[in-house]
Amino acid sequence: QVQLVESGGGLVQAGGSLRLSCAASGNIFRANILAWYRQAPGTQRELVAAMVSGGNSNYADSVKGRFTISRDYAKNTVYLQMNSLKSEDTAVYYCFASQLGYTYWGQGTQVTVSA
Repeated sequence: QVQLVESGGGLVQAGGSLRLSCAASGNIFRANILAWYRQAPGTQRELVAAMVSGGNSNYADSVKGRFTISRDYAKNTVYLQMNSLKSEDTAVYYCFASQLGYTYWGQGTQVTVSA
């Protein structure tokens, strides 16, 4: 069974960068999809970035060109590199994985972007 443990959230100034990490206790190399979601107060949880089984990545228009999802097979970890952060990026970020018909969520990590 896969357990996702997130880290890397915090407070950052606008224009700065953060890298979120999502370490899986179980092997996620067979995952159909690896993704990052986020949810700001009063909003629905939205898909930010996803890596599908074929290795291609998709991004929300709001983060395209600024965020990058990546994977380290040796460390069994998924990353979200966030550059040129804006106040609109403030949200709780969640790691997500789907594998063999099962879905898994991380606990969420707060990202706050200040002026």
